[in-house]
Amino acid sequence: MPPRRRKVQDRWKAKEWYNVNTPSYFGGVSIGSTPSDEPDKMVGRVVEATLYDITGDPSQQHLKMLFQVVNLKGDEAETVFKGHEYSPDYLKSLVKRRSTRIDGRTKVTTKDGYSMRLSIVLFSVMRVRNAQKTLLRKMIDQTVREKAKILNFDQFVQEAVLGKIASDIYNEAKKVIPVRHIGVRKSKLLSSHGEKLEKKTAEIEVEA
Repeated sequence: MPPRRRKVQDRWKAKEWYNVNTPSYFGGVSIGSTPSDEPDKMVGRVVEATLYDITGDPSQQHLKMLFQVVNLKGDEAETVFKGHEYSPDYLKSLVKRRSTRIDGRTKVTTKDGYSMRLSIVLFSVMRVRNAQKTLLRKMIDQTVREKAKILNFDQFVQEAVLGKIASDIYNEAKKVIPVRHIGVRKSKLLSSHGEKLEKKTAEIEVEA
Protein backbone atom coordinates (compact mmCIF):
# COMPACT_ATOMS: atom_id res chain seq x y z
CA MET A 1 0.00 0.00 0.00
CA PRO A 2 1.53 3.35 -1.01
CA PRO A 3 2.35 5.80 1.80
CA ARG A 4 -0.33 8.32 2.63
CA ARG A 5 0.40 11.74 1.20
CA ARG A 6 0.49 14.65 3.62
CA LYS A 7 -1.28 17.82 2.62
CA VAL A 8 1.21 20.67 2.26
CA GLN A 9 -0.04 23.98 3.56
CA ASP A 10 0.88 27.12 1.61
CA ARG A 11 2.76 29.19 4.17
CA TRP A 12 1.82 32.45 2.45
CA LYS A 13 -1.90 31.68 2.55
CA ALA A 14 -1.59 31.05 6.29
CA LYS A 15 -0.33 34.61 6.82
CA GLU A 16 -2.18 37.89 7.10
CA TRP A 17 -0.92 40.97 5.30
CA TYR A 18 -0.54 44.29 7.13
CA ASN A 19 -0.21 47.76 5.63
CA VAL A 20 2.76 49.60 7.13
CA ASN A 21 2.38 53.36 7.59
CA THR A 22 4.84 56.07 8.58
CA PRO A 23 4.11 58.05 11.76
CA SER A 24 1.96 61.18 11.50
CA TYR A 25 5.04 63.46 11.62
CA PHE A 26 6.06 61.85 8.30
CA GLY A 27 2.59 62.11 6.83
CA GLY A 28 1.11 58.72 7.76
CA VAL A 29 2.13 57.47 4.32
CA SER A 30 1.84 53.79 3.35
CA ILE A 31 5.30 52.38 2.59
CA GLY A 32 4.23 48.85 1.71
CA SER A 33 2.74 45.73 3.23
CA THR A 34 4.22 42.73 5.01
CA PRO A 35 2.92 39.29 6.06
CA SER A 36 2.79 37.70 9.51
CA ASP A 37 1.22 34.51 10.78
CA GLU A 38 0.51 36.12 14.16
CA PRO A 39 -0.32 39.77 14.94
CA ASP A 40 2.00 39.81 17.97
CA LYS A 41 4.95 39.06 15.71
CA MET A 42 4.42 42.31 13.84
CA VAL A 43 5.12 44.58 16.81
CA GLY A 44 8.82 45.35 16.98
CA ARG A 45 9.55 44.73 13.32
CA VAL A 46 11.61 47.31 11.47
CA VAL A 47 10.67 48.39 7.94
CA GLU A 48 13.03 50.12 5.54
CA ALA A 49 12.10 52.74 2.95
CA THR A 50 13.68 55.80 1.35
CA LEU A 51 12.65 59.38 1.97
CA TYR A 52 11.71 59.44 -1.73
CA ASP A 53 9.11 56.70 -1.04
CA ILE A 54 7.51 59.09 1.46
CA THR A 55 7.81 62.48 -0.23
CA GLY A 56 7.98 61.56 -3.92
CA ASP A 57 11.03 63.83 -4.31
CA PRO A 58 13.69 62.02 -6.44
CA SER A 59 16.47 64.11 -4.87
CA GLN A 60 15.82 62.28 -1.56
CA GLN A 61 16.45 58.73 -2.79
CA HIS A 62 19.80 58.65 -0.97
CA LEU A 63 18.18 58.76 2.48
CA LYS A 64 17.35 55.32 3.91
CA MET A 65 14.59 55.51 6.53
CA LEU A 66 13.83 52.97 9.25
CA PHE A 67 10.46 52.67 10.99
CA GLN A 68 9.56 50.27 13.81
CA VAL A 69 6.07 48.82 14.21
CA VAL A 70 4.66 49.74 17.62
CA ASN A 71 0.92 49.07 17.28
CA LEU A 72 -1.71 47.42 15.09
CA LYS A 73 -5.17 48.73 14.24
CA GLY A 74 -6.84 45.99 12.27
CA ASP A 75 -4.59 45.36 9.29
CA GLU A 76 -2.87 48.75 9.65
CA ALA A 77 0.58 48.84 11.30
CA GLU A 78 1.53 52.03 13.13
CA THR A 79 5.21 52.87 13.40
CA VAL A 80 7.73 55.12 15.12
CA PHE A 81 10.81 56.63 13.47
CA LYS A 82 13.78 54.39 14.28
CA GLY A 83 16.55 56.15 12.37
CA HIS A 84 17.92 57.12 8.98
CA GLU A 85 21.18 56.96 7.05
CA TYR A 86 22.87 58.22 3.88
CA SER A 87 23.28 55.53 1.23
CA PRO A 88 26.95 54.40 0.87
CA ASP A 89 27.05 55.53 -2.79
CA TYR A 90 25.83 59.01 -1.92
CA LEU A 91 28.34 59.41 0.91
CA LYS A 92 31.13 58.24 -1.41
CA SER A 93 30.09 60.80 -4.04
CA LEU A 94 30.68 63.64 -1.57
CA VAL A 95 34.39 62.90 -1.24
CA LYS A 96 36.51 65.29 -3.32
CA ARG A 97 40.23 65.98 -3.61
CA ARG A 98 41.70 68.71 -1.40
CA SER A 99 38.57 68.61 0.74
CA THR A 100 38.49 67.75 4.44
CA ARG A 101 35.84 65.51 5.98
CA ILE A 102 34.84 66.31 9.55
CA ASP A 103 32.59 63.97 11.54
CA GLY A 104 30.62 64.82 14.65
CA ARG A 105 28.69 62.38 16.82
CA THR A 106 26.31 63.45 19.55
CA LYS A 107 23.96 61.61 21.90
CA VAL A 108 21.03 63.72 23.09
CA THR A 109 17.67 63.50 24.82
CA THR A 110 14.77 65.43 23.33
CA LYS A 111 12.48 67.69 25.31
CA ASP A 112 9.94 64.87 25.72
CA GLY A 113 12.43 62.22 26.80
CA TYR A 114 13.53 60.35 23.65
CA SER A 115 17.20 59.41 23.50
CA MET A 116 18.89 59.64 20.09
CA ARG A 117 22.34 59.53 18.54
CA LEU A 118 23.16 61.73 15.55
CA SER A 119 26.18 61.51 13.25
CA ILE A 120 26.94 64.71 11.32
CA VAL A 121 29.28 64.91 8.35
CA LEU A 122 30.86 68.08 7.00
CA PHE A 123 32.94 68.47 3.84
CA SER A 124 34.98 71.62 3.42
CA VAL A 125 35.92 73.37 0.18
CA MET A 126 39.62 73.24 1.09
CA ARG A 127 41.90 71.58 3.60
CA VAL A 128 41.20 72.40 7.24
CA ARG A 129 43.65 72.85 10.12
CA ASN A 130 43.36 70.69 13.26
CA ALA A 131 42.37 73.66 15.43
CA GLN A 132 39.50 74.42 13.04
CA LYS A 133 38.38 70.78 13.10
CA THR A 134 38.17 70.89 16.89
CA LEU A 135 36.19 74.12 16.81
CA LEU A 136 33.76 72.77 14.22
CA ARG A 137 33.14 69.55 16.17
CA LYS A 138 32.31 71.60 19.26
CA MET A 139 30.01 73.78 17.17
CA ILE A 140 28.21 70.72 15.78
CA ASP A 141 27.78 69.19 19.22
CA GLN A 142 26.49 72.43 20.74
CA THR A 143 23.96 73.06 17.95
CA VAL A 144 22.51 69.53 18.17
CA ARG A 145 22.24 69.68 21.97
CA GLU A 146 20.52 73.07 21.90
CA LYS A 147 17.99 71.74 19.39
CA ALA A 148 17.21 68.69 21.50
CA LYS A 149 16.52 70.83 24.56
CA ILE A 150 13.73 72.79 22.88
CA LEU A 151 12.20 70.25 20.46
CA ASN A 152 9.94 67.26 21.00
CA PHE A 153 10.92 63.99 19.33
CA ASP A 154 8.72 64.40 16.26
CA GLN A 155 10.00 67.94 15.67
CA PHE A 156 13.60 66.92 16.23
CA VAL A 157 13.58 64.01 13.76
CA GLN A 158 11.88 66.14 11.11
CA GLU A 159 14.63 68.76 11.44
CA ALA A 160 17.32 66.06 11.43
CA VAL A 161 16.04 64.29 8.31
CA LEU A 162 14.75 67.26 6.31
CA GLY A 163 17.87 69.39 6.76
CA LYS A 164 16.99 72.12 9.28
CA ILE A 165 19.61 71.02 11.81
CA ALA A 166 22.24 70.81 9.07
CA SER A 167 21.25 74.28 7.86
CA ASP A 168 21.67 75.76 11.35
CA ILE A 169 25.11 74.14 11.70
CA TYR A 170 26.08 75.41 8.25
CA ASN A 171 25.24 79.00 9.20
CA GLU A 172 27.71 78.77 12.09
CA ALA A 173 30.37 76.67 10.34
CA LYS A 174 30.66 79.01 7.34
CA LYS A 175 31.99 81.68 9.73
CA VAL A 176 35.02 79.42 10.28
CA ILE A 177 35.63 77.74 6.88
CA PRO A 178 34.03 77.54 3.41
CA VAL A 179 31.62 74.56 3.59
CA ARG A 180 30.74 72.40 0.55
CA HIS A 181 28.33 70.00 2.25
CA ILE A 182 26.96 69.35 5.70
CA GLY A 183 24.24 66.94 6.76
CA VAL A 184 22.97 64.49 9.34
CA ARG A 185 24.30 61.34 7.67
CA LYS A 186 22.87 58.98 10.28
CA SER A 187 20.47 58.99 13.21
CA LYS A 188 19.28 56.30 15.59
CA LEU A 189 16.55 56.19 18.20
CA LEU A 190 18.07 54.65 21.34
CA SER A 191 15.18 54.74 23.80
CA SER A 192 11.74 56.18 24.43
CA HIS A 193 11.38 57.73 27.88
CA GLY A 194 14.22 55.54 29.11
CA GLU A 195 12.82 52.32 27.60
CA LYS A 196 14.80 50.68 24.80
CA LEU A 197 12.91 49.71 21.65
CA GLU A 198 13.91 46.12 20.92
CA LYS A 199 14.31 45.12 17.29
CA LYS A 200 12.64 41.77 16.60
CA THR A 201 13.63 41.33 12.98
CA ALA A 202 16.38 42.97 10.99
CA GLU A 203 14.69 42.36 7.65
CA ILE A 204 11.12 41.71 6.59
CA GLU A 205 9.51 41.02 3.25
CA VAL A 206 7.71 44.07 1.96
CA GLU A 207 5.28 44.07 -0.94
CA ALA A 208 5.01 47.59 -2.34
